[in-house]
Amino acid sequence: MEGIHQLKKSQLASLIRSSGYYRIKAERLKAFVDFLFEEYNGDIEKMGEEKLSVLRQKLLGVNGIGPETADSILLYGLKKPIFVVDAYTKRILSRHRMISESASYGEIQRLLMNHLPLDERLFNEYHALLVHLGKTLCKKVPGCDICPLKTIGSKERGERRKVNLSH
Repeated sequence: MEGIHQLKKSQLASLIRSSGYYRIKAERLKAFVDFLFEEYNGDIEKMGEEKLSVLRQKLLGVNGIGPETADSILLYGLKKPIFVVDAYTKRILSRHRMISESASYGEIQRLLMNHLPLDERLFNEYHALLVHLGKTLCKKVPGCDICPLKTIGSKERGERRKVNLSH
């Protein structure tokens, strides 16, 4: 992290040029690293000691960090028990009528966190499984006939099913 902290944005941008949108990514990465050094002396472990709700609010205040990125940092980087909601999660849950298509990030996250044990490993695994399902079957043109979740709801019948999300 110290190396990134010392780089100018233009230097960092040239190093990540092949990633696409490299100028924006460099700006956002620098903003996060600068935050890490300003708030926690560049110490990730010290950052991880912060209370989840406080740290999440601080992360959301960093330029370029929205809810999904903040929660990804918390779950995957710091092993905090918070559910990451992404487009796959929203698509899958809405197709199974567990949420409305207009549900917000916070509504979806609350639904999952209120029905699952607060367990970082479980959230990590569920999110990975939802991403896999979204990438392989629950695409824009879905493969509903072979979906492993087809028994939990019936879009064809228009039913809204209450599903027990506990593991």
